[in-house]
Amino acid sequence: MSVKKSYEEINEKIRRGEAVVVTAEEVIGIVAEKGYAKAAQEIDVVTTGTFGPMCSSGAFINFGHSNPRIKMKKVWLNGVEAYSGIAAVDAYIGAAQLPENDPENKVFPGRFSYGGGHVIHDLVARREIRLEATAYGTDCYPNKKVDTIITLDDVNDAFLFNPRNAYQNYNCAINLGDRTIYTYMGILKPKVGNASYSSAGQLSPLLNDPYYRTIGIGTRIFLGGGVGYVAWNGTQHHPNVPRGENGVPLGGAGTLALIGDLKQMDPDWLVGLSFIGYGATMAVGIGIPIPILDEDMLHYTAVKDEDLYCPIVDYCEGYPYSKPMDLGLVNYKDLKSGKIIFRGKEIVTTPQSSYPRARKIASILKEWIQRGQFELTEPVANIPSADADIVFKSIPERNSRTTNSDGGNRRN
Repeated sequence: MSVKKSYEEINEKIRRGEAVVVTAEEVIGIVAEKGYAKAAQEIDVVTTGTFGPMCSSGAFINFGHSNPRIKMKKVWLNGVEAYSGIAAVDAYIGAAQLPENDPENKVFPGRFSYGGGHVIHDLVARREIRLEATAYGTDCYPNKKVDTIITLDDVNDAFLFNPRNAYQNYNCAINLGDRTIYTYMGILKPKVGNASYSSAGQLSPLLNDPYYRTIGIGTRIFLGGGVGYVAWNGTQHHPNVPRGENGVPLGGAGTLALIGDLKQMDPDWLVGLSFIGYGATMAVGIGIPIPILDEDMLHYTAVKDEDLYCPIVDYCEGYPYSKPMDLGLVNYKDLKSGKIIFRGKEIVTTPQSSYPRARKIASILKEWIQRGQFELTEPVANIPSADADIVFKSIPERNSRTTNSDGGNRRN
């Protein structure tokens, strides 16, 4: 008998406290014991989780007005500039933004000890933040300067908006060169001294829904310790890539743009990070529930680390200079074991994401659903899937001087 369930049927079971909810780790053992058909009949929701650095993250903040009112032109939070080219007292602070006085990589490798991700973490932790703003003054906004102390509870609105999170698979980074290099995948030792990866593997959200059947615009999620939503497909969303027989991409593919109320979040799940020689970023905790609408969804969520492969990529020459190199694939079971074999050599692996914390997120989300605190939302629209006509683009190499239609020159 084929299994067919609707979102409303599953939510009704959640409301009655009867929903069967398991994590994407637990479902593997259940399928091994009971088989796909029986497990699909019994299980209503599978929860996923991931926790790792996600540079394309940030927060919109409305500070409220000073007296007299101000139209902020430049804004700094603890010395880190926030983008203020929007409404008068709105700003967006990005996780990777640095203070203006940061030495960066002038003394290499730079330490990058504080950035936008740290500011967001401090806000969520209810720490005091120095707000500085300057303006040029107008009749309706005469104030030209603000210098004060705020906390998250002082601002009108603060919501996390992350343009690119939860990458569906990613690279295993190595260094074929003869010197240590410093990357967003961490420190890579020369002559393949280590291999770095960043994924929760079998717990990772988009690896459990490879064709985005249930994860779409409007999906309710665990975000930063609070409740968030999928707002759109993320930047660099590239679903039409080579996939394995299980439908899982063999490299970076789908991404999600996420949104949620920063005031409801937890500093344990939004953590500022410093990558030596690279920059500042933020670790983000994300958990997504996957409704078992039919047996196919159960198949997808029962995927195991040994069946999930990612490409080995050289970050000395191959990645930074876009040089094609086929260095093979490696599965997450081997990566998580702490070592892989590359060209006959045993290589130590260094995770950039935390599997224990991903497991914790999936468990928290499971508890929320079991208690009836968290119902599922059906997407209002799908994000582009593997049949989408999407071309992954690079910056075009053109002369920066172009000609207008009227024959005049314009510098872009």
